[in-house]
Amino acid sequence: MANLYRLALIHKTKSLLTFLQDFLALFFPELCAGCGTNLFTNEQVICTNCIYHLPVTNFHNDPANRLSKQLWGRFIFGQASSFVYFRKGGSVQNIMHQLKYNNRPEAGFRMGQLYAQALKNSGEWNIPDLIIPVPLHPAKLRKRQYNQSECIANGLASVLLIPVISDNLVRIENTETQTKKTRFERYENLAGVFVCRDPGAFTDKHILIVDDVITTGATLEACSMVLQEFEDVKISIAAIAFSE
Repeated sequence: MANLYRLALIHKTKSLLTFLQDFLALFFPELCAGCGTNLFTNEQVICTNCIYHLPVTNFHNDPANRLSKQLWGRFIFGQASSFVYFRKGGSVQNIMHQLKYNNRPEAGFRMGQLYAQALKNSGEWNIPDLIIPVPLHPAKLRKRQYNQSECIANGLASVLLIPVISDNLVRIENTETQTKKTRFERYENLAGVFVCRDPGAFTDKHILIVDDVITTGATLEACSMVLQEFEDVKISIAAIAFSE
């Protein structure tokens, strides 16, 4: 009898919580980061329709993908992939804008989760030992309150079940924006920007460096050039979006 009472109480509590969630959603609806429509109770951050129509690259299933070819010869890496294409006016642009400028770190976490599931299902990808998000300069981090690449990294890690190390590779210079710079100008702008505090922590590790959007790859190249100086370090690259 006591067990039946407990089950009834649990069911009643769950029903009450569901009612409260639905009630709050009427007045404070959670909006999709991609299209701005109201999310259903079972949806998280990005609606089912936007997820279904994401312009997935499938780079994770092709070792000789466009991103890999773009980075070949610039630094040594094992794997390189991005989850979706970044196209002006599309849902991916909206999601990344919400992440970076509209205080929605959960958008990065959710995209990281979706991407990680694709990596797990790929027969071409070796799961790394740890993840390093591209670091922000402390001044920019204070202004934004979070690192968008770290949000993505945490989403990846929650599915891949590997650690995120965000305090070893650091950014020591607050560079000007990379927008409208050529590839060479971007590389020059990032020279000497990143340093590693404890190189020994990365010895014999397969490291996945994570960024939000890849355009020329100069930022990832600058990070990788620092890390590849250390003993027996293998580097792979991942980003949410690849700018066409």
